[in-house]
Amino acid sequence: MFSKKLDCILSKKSEDIPPFYVMEVLESAQALEAEGRNIIHLEIGEPDFPTAHHICEAATAAMARGNTKYTHSQGLLSLREAIVESYRQKFGVNLSPEQVIVTSGTSPGLLMVFMALLESRDEVIMSNPYYACYPNFVKYLGGTPVYVYTNETKGFALEPETVRQYLSPNTKAILVNSPANPTGHVMSAESLEGLAKIAEERNIPIISDEIYQGLVYSGEEHSILEYTDKAFVLNGFSKLYAMTGWRLGYIICPKECVRALQKLHQNFFICANAFVQEAGVAALKGPQDHVAEMVETYNVRRQYVLKRLIEMGLDVRSEPMGAFYVLADARKFSNDSLELSRRILNEAGVAVTPGIDFGDGAEGYLRFSYANSLENIKEGMDRLAAFFEKELEV
Repeated sequence: MFSKKLDCILSKKSEDIPPFYVMEVLESAQALEAEGRNIIHLEIGEPDFPTAHHICEAATAAMARGNTKYTHSQGLLSLREAIVESYRQKFGVNLSPEQVIVTSGTSPGLLMVFMALLESRDEVIMSNPYYACYPNFVKYLGGTPVYVYTNETKGFALEPETVRQYLSPNTKAILVNSPANPTGHVMSAESLEGLAKIAEERNIPIISDEIYQGLVYSGEEHSILEYTDKAFVLNGFSKLYAMTGWRLGYIICPKECVRALQKLHQNFFICANAFVQEAGVAALKGPQDHVAEMVETYNVRRQYVLKRLIEMGLDVRSEPMGAFYVLADARKFSNDSLELSRRILNEAGVAVTPGIDFGDGAEGYLRFSYANSLENIKEGMDRLAAFFEKELEV
């Protein structure tokens, strides 16, 4: 007996959520590779470095000791203490381990923060361009993303005086991301302090995504916690410690919000993996020379990619100083970044991310990740140069 097809089984909001185009580009690239094509990956934001040996050893040793059970819902105290100490050393802020909730990556942490804060029609102010998933989290929970269109010549900076124009009685939070994805912009101390002042005046929190902390190539980086304690900080181990597949992140939150987030974590996620948390302790407390070497290598790649992109006719009007991305203006070739990225993949064998993934403020742009070997990057740039040269001839 054949059952009838279920009609309307899916919720409208699940059907309406847009795809994450960078993942679709990756999956299309992998399909071409399965057919025997050689593809250069400049789309995905994943470090190409292996996780350091001492971090892997810590996880193995933890499993050998039988540390494979549930932990406290907020995470191992030893890891929370290490996180607090890390922020004290880097930014001079004094926190309590009780303010930390360890999560299985920063995405669950961000979801929990929005779950804790948002009621229907509450507004979250964010820059445009933005990390692709931000507005999807907000809208799925019934909130409204409010976009502040940023200026490329100013590094796509979210400027306090511009943010003031977007405040309303429904504003529930201001979302910042520094170093930023997709722009590579690093927010100045003045900008963060100005936004913190606005948040204090309006008695609203700032949500600060600091997952690319440490990947800065010139000048100083800052945490929002230097300027306000009315903040929810998202951070983790994926980018700086090349631990994407380990799925380990954390939230730092105001003390009065800890219990609400803890209950959400208990109900929806229980806890992060025990032995992975042990690896996190090793990452923070162990040698850091491998991190410094990785950052130096990224910087060499960054400079090379910038030079090549500009030579081939793409515009980068403000040098990105953090993360591992360059968002370049390709509008002289096409205003449809999705179609252009598809053509580049199929014709040149290079996977790049369409700007439309990051909002209409990035339409016509392409994001290039330099989280790949310099050898592969050089080959990718050569292929791109040949592709764009042909485009100019048409």
